[in-house]
Amino acid sequence: MSALVVKNLSKAFGGLKVTRSVNLNIEPGERRLIIGPNGAGKTTLFNLITGELTPDSGSVELNGKDITRTPSRERPHLGMARTYQIITLFARDTIIHNVSLALLGLSPARWNPIINIKHQGHLIEHARAALDRVGLADIAERPLSQTSYGERRRVEIAMALAQNPKVLLLDEPFAGLSIDERRDVHKCLMAIPPDVTMVMIEHNMDVALEFAERITLLHFGEVIVEGNRAEVVDNPRTREVYLGH
Repeated sequence: MSALVVKNLSKAFGGLKVTRSVNLNIEPGERRLIIGPNGAGKTTLFNLITGELTPDSGSVELNGKDITRTPSRERPHLGMARTYQIITLFARDTIIHNVSLALLGLSPARWNPIINIKHQGHLIEHARAALDRVGLADIAERPLSQTSYGERRRVEIAMALAQNPKVLLLDEPFAGLSIDERRDVHKCLMAIPPDVTMVMIEHNMDVALEFAERITLLHFGEVIVEGNRAEVVDNPRTREVYLGH
């Protein structure tokens, strides 16, 4: 059984077709890289997979279950987590509070309007363990506003990992990072257990080729090349899209 299956997924905004009959079949534990130039429809595809957008046609299956019409808020409960291209965290709160909030969203306690997260020892412990996985446990009490951009990227990864996902979607986790920050984030990703299926969007092939077992190239919302690293890099269509010839 595949971890994630996308069948003929299409989405248009008015007359603009952003995703055109996209098909993906991603095996459990696979590291899949989705590449393409700006405007290729990569983030739209993620938003369709996570339920933040409703497809015009097609379907999404997670571990054999059709989740096409499942609300986005319910998909983390089914084992799906994601990060975003644009970081949206609570800058005035501490690092550990941000991660604890992500965990609260999966807890029955989320319905309690007067809950004090600081008194939820199990959430704090779980959040600290997630931060330890990305090398940030020692600064867990630091306000997010006092962290570097690379550290915030790792906080977001910790928030996703804290949810114990079966499928983790990463939207350009290397975007805007320095060389040292890229190294730190890369180390975090390589340490994620092999039983977690990962799908990563990346604009720059050179940054993420080491990560991927299979690569899907999107162009104008269509899958035009798919295969292992060598097959995709050597394909004339890849050179055409990235180099213009």
